[in-house]
Amino acid sequence: MLKTLFSGCAVALAFLALSGPTVAAVGETHRSATTPTAALRNADGSSAVPITVWYPAQADAHETPLVIGPDDAPLFATGSAAADAPPASGRYSVVLLSHGFGGTARMMAWFGTALAREGFVVIAVDHPGSNGRGPITGNGAAWWWERAEDLKAAWKTVQADPELSPHIDATRLGVAGFSAGGFAALVAGGARVDVQHFADFCQKHPNDGVCAPQLEAPDLTARNIGTWLKDPSMQERFKDAAGDHAVPGVRAVFVMAPAIVQGLAPDSLKRMQVPVSILVGTADTVAPPATNADVVAKSVPGAKEQRLPNVTHYDFLGECTEAGKKAVPQCAKARHQEEAHKVAVEEALRVFQAALAK
Repeated sequence: MLKTLFSGCAVALAFLALSGPTVAAVGETHRSATTPTAALRNADGSSAVPITVWYPAQADAHETPLVIGPDDAPLFATGSAAADAPPASGRYSVVLLSHGFGGTARMMAWFGTALAREGFVVIAVDHPGSNGRGPITGNGAAWWWERAEDLKAAWKTVQADPELSPHIDATRLGVAGFSAGGFAALVAGGARVDVQHFADFCQKHPNDGVCAPQLEAPDLTARNIGTWLKDPSMQERFKDAAGDHAVPGVRAVFVMAPAIVQGLAPDSLKRMQVPVSILVGTADTVAPPATNADVVAKSVPGAKEQRLPNVTHYDFLGECTEAGKKAVPQCAKARHQEEAHKVAVEEALRVFQAALAK
């Protein structure tokens, strides 16, 4: 909590005033958007981009646990929220949130609900063809830049929603993400995609964590990107990759263990104009800091990087239960989730409360 982190510090008082006091309850609601490529990425051909929104709710809202897996034996515990609770009065800053490869919005609820409890509206999506609710597809795995378009579509949908729009301040917008979601957050903040740069990197470094097979979809390894680039059916989409996929109005970017950074045009990182803050674990072998987080920190003007000793990539997943530790391979690799979550929330609040002040 910020009150613990900055107790007695005058700076903290200013930060705490920016988004309002801690709220009594958090609500969760769901919407749906569409993008031109969602149907091409979803295994079932659906054009839907599912949206989850966490927000300050009225004080009498009844929260229930948010879990992943069977209710009687969940694999992950990701916080709590009140389903479709009436929003608390007021207008709040907004943070768009992108999950990691094979993850879900619910997997990042530990982060989203924590920000909502401090007075933010958090808008997350389940990225088509790249989430844990359905099969991961080749298009979903390869078209990373479309993640920023998913966030853009979700933001547009919420702005037009008659129940939610009265409670958001569209002039105060930030974006956050974990792993491939960190890549999406950087693109949403203005970085440009260079697929060939990534293909060249993986050709030279096939054993780098982002090029090697992933636990979530080992057959869809990034090493295949060179082959995909030569596939005529992929040409149009890859040409579109280098375009502008930024979300207008983003004022700050916060990324956790960012991945696929080699898929970003180096010059575009140098031209980013929004504040960027990076949190990464020193034991991350999935998105090694040297080829991902460190590259962002060195390239983006004024970027700030914080390293957490011994923290792994999967420490940023939702809290693994005892059942999860036995059944989920990623959980077996998580070592310091409590520390990673605590620092991530504190740092995100610091970044967004400072950057999104009126």
